Amino acid sequence: MFAVEVRDHIMIAHSFKGELFGPAQALHGATFVVDVAFFREDITADGVVVDIGRAHDALKATLGPLNYQNLDALPQFAGKQTTTEYLSKYIFDAMSKAAREGALGPGGEGILKIRVTLNESHVARAWYEGAVSA
Repeated sequence: MFAVEVRDHIMIAHSFKGELFGPAQALHGATFVVDVAFFREDITADGVVVDIGRAHDALKATLGPLNYQNLDALPQFAGKQTTTEYLSKYIFDAMSKAAREGALGPGGEGILKIRVTLNESHVARAWYEGAVSA
């Protein structure tokens, strides 16, 4: 299996509900380093998994509306716990859609799966990995 990975970051604010989250129930900030890996069985005729520039552009387009935002105030997250795990899936859905709709350019249609990793710090990260469904 071949893979290409692109990286960006976001700075957000959010809070959580429930005793499980302790002090994170209060509004707090987080900086996530976001890695998105694209997997395919074989490389394209051009010798790539996917166009790295277009993959990075798709990631920037996904993260842009979240950067420097209080996620608690955004309508798409109303009633949601915007945990690292939840945000990984949210970004996965957007990147999977980009692959299906051709935003990654030639070769994007051959992407079999995507893994989105949110690095919360040097000691903690979470990810979502799944198939790109048609």
